[in-house]
Amino acid sequence: MKLTVIGSGYVGLVTAVCLSDTGNDVVGLDNDPSKVEALNRGQTVIFEPGLGEILTSNMKAGRLRFTLDKPAAIHHGDVIFIAVGTPPKADGSPDLTAIRAVGDDIAQHVDKPKIVVIKSTVPVGTGDELEQRINAKAPFKVSVVNNPEFLKEGSAVADFQKPDRVIIGAENAEAAAVISELHEPFIRNQRPVHIMRRAAAEMTKYAANAALATRISFINQVANICDELEIDVNDVRRGIGSDSRIGFQFLYPGAGYGGSCFPKDVQGLIYVAKRAGVTADLLESVHQVNVRQRLVIYNKIITRFGQDLAKLTFAIWGVAFKPKTDDIREAPAVILIEKLLQAGATVRAHDPEALANLRQRFADRVSCHEQAYQALDGADALAILTEWNEFRSPNFELMRARMRQPIIFDGRNLYSLETMRKHQFEYYGIGRSAAYAARYSDRLDVSLP
Repeated sequence: MKLTVIGSGYVGLVTAVCLSDTGNDVVGLDNDPSKVEALNRGQTVIFEPGLGEILTSNMKAGRLRFTLDKPAAIHHGDVIFIAVGTPPKADGSPDLTAIRAVGDDIAQHVDKPKIVVIKSTVPVGTGDELEQRINAKAPFKVSVVNNPEFLKEGSAVADFQKPDRVIIGAENAEAAAVISELHEPFIRNQRPVHIMRRAAAEMTKYAANAALATRISFINQVANICDELEIDVNDVRRGIGSDSRIGFQFLYPGAGYGGSCFPKDVQGLIYVAKRAGVTADLLESVHQVNVRQRLVIYNKIITRFGQDLAKLTFAIWGVAFKPKTDDIREAPAVILIEKLLQAGATVRAHDPEALANLRQRFADRVSCHEQAYQALDGADALAILTEWNEFRSPNFELMRARMRQPIIFDGRNLYSLETMRKHQFEYYGIGRSAAYAARYSDRLDVSLP
């Protein structure tokens, strides 16, 4: 089948590459010349395990190419996928400017009836609006389908190729059947395809991410209570996670969630609720818990060292919002670094994949190091914000030798308390430390930069 994918970010690029890998003729359209040039050279523009190999093999086979040419790309695809950004506005509502602009481009250049598939995360009613917008201007009618993605950065290729389920929201049965057929190669393990109304599919995407975010905020709030009562939250987590009704997924306390999905989508569903006249107090609480949680390591630092950090150096291990990605959007580490710099501290950072994005964000305000141990030189403390595997079993003796003070603030609870006692580190985890906050509550900072 001839397909066009508009947008070459995480969702668009993975969609284009994986659909070409099942034999489809795919054209990727983007408005960034440098990105299109790099992709046509076979270079991925994001870090995603396994993506590069599939990209180059399908380009060599002639099934995948990228272009800046809007008319040609829109003419090419019998099915056109939209995978452009919907960033949050100041009030938390999604910005649909890019979606509408793509709709106008399709209306201008469409040369026959087509199916338009929204992969971007959008509020309920966006598919209706887009279909009306295109068909009011286009010489040929299009059918708009919502086909939300459930890709986790770091495992996006595997998630696309072996989905838990496929959601297809459509008002046209023939359009739904075409999109279902496109997914058949990926559901041979009998995973379900759920065909529903377009609005229900739009709601499903928001509800899924909000449910996962709720679990994270829940365990983080439990961890903060454990901190005050000097309880190890890991004992509690094991106790509740062993309940088959609860389970362990997304039940790991930490320094808050980040990335391009959870923060944006929780706020997006709050917006949808308000627009519908429904109180969204649970969702608002999930968001506020996370806003506070992303400052938990900073608050532990100023509790230990005081507000003035001008003479102190902090090493940061892990800048990406999660492992196996270079994405630093909404990352807790970025917020911590901003706060440390504002307090006068020197920051030395390491991340296996995200240093280029960190340099772009902070320039020379942060010292970036390709090796983890280099970042420790002269550090008064180490803060761990991303649970990369290489941080799980480090050389603690070498760490002590390179650091000025053997102090660790562990935002991902990577190390056991016994290991920290054995190697004589002063250690502050999440939900595993003494109740400092109660004794120093007037010194805690609750404002975001």
